[in-house]
Amino acid sequence: MNLFIPLVFSPGLPEILLLGLVVVLLFGGRKIPELMKGLGQGMKEFKKATKEEGKKDEKEQDKEKIDT
Repeated sequence: MNLFIPLVFSPGLPEILLLGLVVVLLFGGRKIPELMKGLGQGMKEFKKATKEEGKKDEKEQDKEKIDT
């Protein structure tokens, strides 16, 4: 696997600042906290769902070990 390719496409500080400026211009300062709150809640739900799936998989594997 070539590790150089992902490094080429990673954003630097100027790109991140430019994206931040564009977001502020598009949504305004008042809307950004609401967007970040929604993003945080979405990430929380995603982590919860993946954690629950991991627990289900572990239970199934344990059950298979017991059956064999």
